[in-house]
Amino acid sequence: MDHPIKRDHARFRRIVKGKIRDNLRKYISQGQQIIPKGSDAFKVPMPSIDIPRFKFGDKSEGGTGQGDGQNGDPVDGQPGEGEPGQGEAGEGEGAKELEVEMSVDDLAKILGEELELPNIEPKGKQQLSSTVDKYTSVGTTGPDSLKHVKRTYKEALKRQISMGVYDPMNPKVVPIRKDFRFRAADTKIEMENSAVVIYMMDVSGSMGEEQKEIVRTESFWINLWLKSQYKDIEIRYIIHDATAKEVEEDVFFRTRESGGTLISSAFKLCKNIIEEDYNPAEWNIYPFHFSDGDNWSADDTKVCLQLLDEFILPNSNMFCYGQVESRYGSGQFYKDLSQRYGTEHDSVVLSKIKNKDAILDSIKEFLGKGK
Repeated sequence: MDHPIKRDHARFRRIVKGKIRDNLRKYISQGQQIIPKGSDAFKVPMPSIDIPRFKFGDKSEGGTGQGDGQNGDPVDGQPGEGEPGQGEAGEGEGAKELEVEMSVDDLAKILGEELELPNIEPKGKQQLSSTVDKYTSVGTTGPDSLKHVKRTYKEALKRQISMGVYDPMNPKVVPIRKDFRFRAADTKIEMENSAVVIYMMDVSGSMGEEQKEIVRTESFWINLWLKSQYKDIEIRYIIHDATAKEVEEDVFFRTRESGGTLISSAFKLCKNIIEEDYNPAEWNIYPFHFSDGDNWSADDTKVCLQLLDEFILPNSNMFCYGQVESRYGSGQFYKDLSQRYGTEHDSVVLSKIKNKDAILDSIKEFLGKGK
């Protein structure tokens, strides 16, 4: 039977998960900061969990705060006490939000249930192999760290009984070297699917801080879902204006340039990264591109479409384009992609992200195909 504390803890976790699920859209649209803690856990702020409190009876029973009075009248004190700005500074701490730890799988499950996301079917037949040691047997040799205490004791007991030296009145069992038993590993080759996410973002002058915050929030939840679907995942970041370069994550979200925009520069770099590091027969590849829809010229858009048709689409699970609305952006690139691929193309997903409130719907558009 479970200990009451364990039952209470499990109930609390169910409450926490329910709160996060109920407020998921607020978490995403308001940019609530969910802080990574290690590789597979996150700290989630929980400002709205009610704690047990006293409930007072009917006011006719009397007591402080009952009866006639006017706003501002002192309560059990002298006039002037309790007025704003009076008295000494307090020493105690103010109220803090509660933070709870959630695993990648827990958060991803909440996202998947809220958006009704299907599990991803990995692309291709080949998989990456990994060597796994599983301790499934017992041997007579091995390091002390793998000594099997129970089996060692059992062997020593059997030996002493068979030799007639075991005394039930003084049940002392002393193992010798030949009694020692050790856990033995069977090495197995396991096949696992791996994925790479390649984020591309326009950082020209028309992409402001609000647009980048939308991309940051959306990419966090996309990564969370993909990490729950693949055992191994890598993430690469490309920024571009008229030229493209690969950067680290923190640079990706902080950089802002003032030049023009050549989207093809990012697509070319994406192609090079895939060719050099990710064999499409073994990797599940997810290119994401975010921009406000401006491109330098129609000629460059033709180059982009050619790169998509000839390389990126054939070698990717899907290509996702998110158009973040900006007062300076024309939105033309979305129109060009839509005209070329429509809204039902098997490997192309297009999404318009008007503001932070649209992030959750955009995530569903990107991940809803289960590819």
